[in-house]
Amino acid sequence: MNAVTGFQPQDAGFEARVRDSFARQPAMELIGARLATVAPGLCEISLPKKPEITQQHGFVHGGVVGMIADSAAGYAAFSLFPANSTVLTVEYKLNLLAPADADLLLACGRVTRHGRTLTVCTLDVFAHRGGKVTPCATGLATMMCLLGRADAPR
Repeated sequence: MNAVTGFQPQDAGFEARVRDSFARQPAMELIGARLATVAPGLCEISLPKKPEITQQHGFVHGGVVGMIADSAAGYAAFSLFPANSTVLTVEYKLNLLAPADADLLLACGRVTRHGRTLTVCTLDVFAHRGGKVTPCATGLATMMCLLGRADAPR
């Protein structure tokens, strides 16, 4: 059992599997997101601000905040899944707490309840700007484990 998260991965190669899957996501590459931390039941994704992902007021767009939150939760869940599986989001709810006024966003997905098919995760996004950290979003997500399906393009 992992001392930090309290979860034991089913696959010893979970970190490499998560990093490989993330690297195959064109959407994350498009917005400039990077996989920062992977641990059993935990994933953090960083996103530097760039003009192409902002809205009319200059904040990172809420849809982009949702993208990194969803992926962080998904990969937190995926880290606990068996090697012969993949992950899909069933649902997520995100509360935007403050504008994403940041030089860097950090999305943190953490498993709350891991089940055989469904895994529930919390997700939080923090805005880092000028040495100050502001919580800008929080939520809950449900992820589905698809056993016997490779985590690869169709």
